[in-house]
Amino acid sequence: MNKKINWGILGLGNIAKKFAEDLQLSSNSVLYGVASREINKAKDFGHMFNSIKHYGSYEALANDPEIDIIYIATPHTFHFEHAMMCLKNNKAVLCEKPMGINANQVKIMMEEARSRNLFLMEGLWTRFIPATEKLLDILHKNVIGDVLFIRADFGFKGDANLESRVYNKKLGGGSLLDIGIYPIYLSLLLLGLPIDIKAMAHMTETQVDSSCSMLFSYKNGAKANLESTVEAETPTEAYIYGSHGILKLHGRFHHTEKITISKNRVHEVLDIPYKGNGYIHEIEEVNTCLLNQEIESSKLPFKTSMDLISLIDKVKEEIGLEYES
Repeated sequence: MNKKINWGILGLGNIAKKFAEDLQLSSNSVLYGVASREINKAKDFGHMFNSIKHYGSYEALANDPEIDIIYIATPHTFHFEHAMMCLKNNKAVLCEKPMGINANQVKIMMEEARSRNLFLMEGLWTRFIPATEKLLDILHKNVIGDVLFIRADFGFKGDANLESRVYNKKLGGGSLLDIGIYPIYLSLLLLGLPIDIKAMAHMTETQVDSSCSMLFSYKNGAKANLESTVEAETPTEAYIYGSHGILKLHGRFHHTEKITISKNRVHEVLDIPYKGNGYIHEIEEVNTCLLNQEIESSKLPFKTSMDLISLIDKVKEEIGLEYES
């Protein structure tokens, strides 16, 4: 593989625009191709972000032999179909979170990637921002002692239109898959898998959750209290309570640029900015893995994504949330 990584983007919504902007910041990335079901949309997007090629079908993008990796930014329920199409065309894949809508889909995707020796990673940018790296360093150095309790919320006020993506069951709507995944991921990153899960939710007329409250319990006695909602704006902060102090991840915690360490009533505020829109750190991790011919990232390996979707499946079961797959 050349020193420059040829990227493709499949699905050209708002998140794809932010991602494409950050690709411009990467010295070893080339935006080679973009694809939409609407050729004019692909053409406009391509011109906006200096893409070498644009396509009016996802299949054409996946079939381009010049492309090394494809970033999938379509709605949740299409991730499996589109990722599998790309993998079967021998393309490495970065798939926006959640990687699939259930553990079985994610398992199949990983088996396909392994069988073809192809890189695959879930697009959880949170793991790669500088503040997350700093958070892990603080905990590794035992600055606040043992983690006893995590509290994390993520909420925004969704529009009133029940036909919109946020509430559309066919598009994987609901707060859990869209934003609840971030508090759950934080708990997984810091405490691992719980031994007990309790969850309750408010369901909409479209049979997706508009809010979800979760309590995870761990073998060592630790707890995680996690919330997601599209009913109201919430602080979207995270607190990590340790035996010797407290960490606050300022809003929005999943891409925070500020951490406060509180010990003995003394507060130290750390400013930890990220570059661009924050996706560049994820992009560089993927590029490094590809150049090193690795099929998974050590920072976000297959096991983590498998554990994450398994947790989400258990919460879905608790609240009676089902999607067609």
